Amino acid sequence: MKITKQSRRDAKALFNASRVQGVLEEGRIRAAVSELIARKPRGYAGTLDRLKRLVKLEMDRRTVRVDSAVPLSASTQEAVRSQLERVHGVGLSFEFHANPALVGGLRIRVGSDIYDGTVAGRLQALEQAL
Repeated sequence: MKITKQSRRDAKALFNASRVQGVLEEGRIRAAVSELIARKPRGYAGTLDRLKRLVKLEMDRRTVRVDSAVPLSASTQEAVRSQLERVHGVGLSFEFHANPALVGGLRIRVGSDIYDGTVAGRLQALEQAL
């Protein structure tokens, strides 16, 4: 669907208005969408589509997946959380997973950024270098 420049601007304005201290607030997004649907201004379908895309990108950017060879202790999880929130800001959503194939270390994915400190990752890098 082709989206007009005005719809893009409107979606961006609604998206920015739904953020509180840099963190997306679900209640504000719901209220903005409800009001937009109720008013139905010209190009509202494009605005909704663009807003949906912006919200999805923000949710993906704020999702953290931490893979480790063994389940992490609560103190280690908290240390990882605090370090990543210091670097990437508050409002992150964390998922911790155990993957024995990693052998050791951590693989952390924050949005599209991947920090690979695993033994398996290092072995793979060494294999590619040789």
